[in-house]
Amino acid sequence: MNTRPEDRVVTLRDWLGFLSMVLGMFMAILDIQIVASSIAQIQAGISASADEVSWVQTSYLIAEVVMIPLSGWAARLVSTRYLFFASCITFTVASAACAFSWSIESMIVFRAIQGFLGGAMIPTVFATTYMIFPPRLQAGLSVVIGLVATMAPTIGPTLGGWLTESWSWHWLFLINVVPGVVVATMVMSFGRRDKPQLSMLKGFDLAGILLVAVFLGSLQYVLEEGPGDDWFTDRRIVIMSLISASAGLAFIWRELTAAHPVVDLKAFADSNFAVGCLYSFIIGIGLYGSVYIVPLYLGRVRGYSALEIGTTMMVTGLFQALSAPLAGNLAKHMDLRYMLGMGLALFGGGLWLNSALTSEWGYWEMFLPQAVRGLSLMFCFVPINAVALGHLPPQQVQNASGLYNLMRNLGGAIGLAVINTVLTHRLDLHMSRLSEGLTSASGAAVGMLSGLAEHLEPMLGGGAEAGALKLLWQLTRREAMTIAFADALMVMASVFVLGLLLLPLLQPVSHPSADSGGH
Repeated sequence: MNTRPEDRVVTLRDWLGFLSMVLGMFMAILDIQIVASSIAQIQAGISASADEVSWVQTSYLIAEVVMIPLSGWAARLVSTRYLFFASCITFTVASAACAFSWSIESMIVFRAIQGFLGGAMIPTVFATTYMIFPPRLQAGLSVVIGLVATMAPTIGPTLGGWLTESWSWHWLFLINVVPGVVVATMVMSFGRRDKPQLSMLKGFDLAGILLVAVFLGSLQYVLEEGPGDDWFTDRRIVIMSLISASAGLAFIWRELTAAHPVVDLKAFADSNFAVGCLYSFIIGIGLYGSVYIVPLYLGRVRGYSALEIGTTMMVTGLFQALSAPLAGNLAKHMDLRYMLGMGLALFGGGLWLNSALTSEWGYWEMFLPQAVRGLSLMFCFVPINAVALGHLPPQQVQNASGLYNLMRNLGGAIGLAVINTVLTHRLDLHMSRLSEGLTSASGAAVGMLSGLAEHLEPMLGGGAEAGALKLLWQLTRREAMTIAFADALMVMASVFVLGLLLLPLLQPVSHPSADSGGH
């Protein structure tokens, strides 16, 4: 006889096992971004070209995206505890191997292994929240998971930059070893002992696994390489897009018709789950997009070091932490649609405030937009978790959690591809427009060029005029780049406006904690 959700008893062992899993999830998400600020050092360390070294991130992301939707099936097959233990141990070993990589090829292989096994840990934690804890505890746990899932990308570049500057890039990976061993040991010792369902191997859906791997792997490749290769003008992008589309359609047909599908797409028949996944997609765009675009601006336009970028970015993380208790409490007392609307409005507002940036913005100019975004994240994350997963029966949560987390990662991947495309195209457009005013007919341009030449003459002598022209071109490009960043931020803000307009699609919903909060 099944225990009612509100009657579940949570022991100290459950808490120790769960918190260890949360730490494992943090490691897996952190490793997406931890290399971002240290690519140049890794490139030099393994003698890779600029094109090759980008695969240090790409290989991890492709492998992770492929694994996430398979995690629910794998957790039911071998049990949550054994899957998490095996994932954590292999992730830890692969992390150590990355530190000792001798070539770009070995690094790509080890990063892919690391991402594939790391991808299994992320949705497992989300599912466990709703499987073993009673509803009255779920709002608080959603806040904890939300903080971890959103804080890890925020501090990843900061921690990575600090580790590389203080020691070397090898420590980006070695830092996982001791926590990885501790997490694996704790989960194996204290994790909830659910039974493996080895009977699921009957009618094993190998075709589904292969199709989802080809579909998502090809899609991630297109999204990573598309902006740099000018999309469909590149033959490889066209071929990979056709492969992804064909595999995607075949995968959907296979999973809807198979007797024992590896990924049960029927979860999308639940309207709140489907809309919750849509909002997870939107949050992925905002979360990963803002963590990408703000450091890019600070590095390219302001010339900040990795440590200076990290210090500026930590404002978002600080306000996330400050808002967490408020978000957890509000979730118990208000309609989650209103809470989600408030979060979307704040996040979009933060992006809109950021879009007013100039080439002189630094820490204090960035403070308010980042504070607003940090404040909003928990107001988005907690209600979306509950909307998508909180009302599902336990037997559906593991599979649904994989799909839900996949949508957030896909949102991030597609968002980054769009951001890079917008930056490239708008930079060219604004550079062209600004250059039109830099002619001999423009008194302001001639005056500025003359002033620059006069300033440079003591240092460059006869080359002052050429130096002034080069400096004027650099200043023009800096301004064009700044406007392009502002345009990209406005595009992101418009996505959150769209999210607000879609709120009527949600059915009235309260957090599971609200049902029994007073009993």
